[in-house]
Amino acid sequence: LDRLLGLELGADDYVTKPFSPRVLLARMKSVLRRRPAEPSDRIILDDGNLIIDPARHETRVDGKTVDLTLTQYEILHYLARRPGFVRTRQQIVSAVRGDDTILSGRAIDVHVAGLRQKLKGHGRLIETVRGVGYRIAERLDEASSD
Repeated sequence: LDRLLGLELGADDYVTKPFSPRVLLARMKSVLRRRPAEPSDRIILDDGNLIIDPARHETRVDGKTVDLTLTQYEILHYLARRPGFVRTRQQIVSAVRGDDTILSGRAIDVHVAGLRQKLKGHGRLIETVRGVGYRIAERLDEASSD
C-alpha cells in the first residue's frame, strides 16, 4: 500500500528494505537516464571547435557532425564534463558501462584511439596520463603532446 501511494504521489521508484546497494545504484542510474538532457548541458571545448550536445546525442568538430560509436560518445562526454580532471580507466569503464561490466583497460585504450582519430586534430584534447588513465583539455593550446 505504501509503495502504491508513493508511486501515485509522483515518486519515480520505491525501494523497500532490505535492499541491495547494487540494485539501488542501478535504479538511480535508470532514473537519471530518463531525465531529458537540457540544452544548457552542451559542452563546448576548444573555443567552440568541439561541441558535445547530449540533448541530440551529437558531437560536432569544426561545425560538422562526427559519427561516434556509443562507447566513444560516452567516453568523450564523461571526460568532457570535467576538463582537466584525470579519470582512471576503471572510472571510465564504470561511467560508460556500469560497475558490473568486465572491460579491460586495453579496451578503453582502443576506444580512445578510435575517438582521437575521429576527432581529427581535436583528438589531441584527450590526453593520456601514463599508468593512470585520461583527461581532456579545454583547448588545444592547453593540451600536452603525447
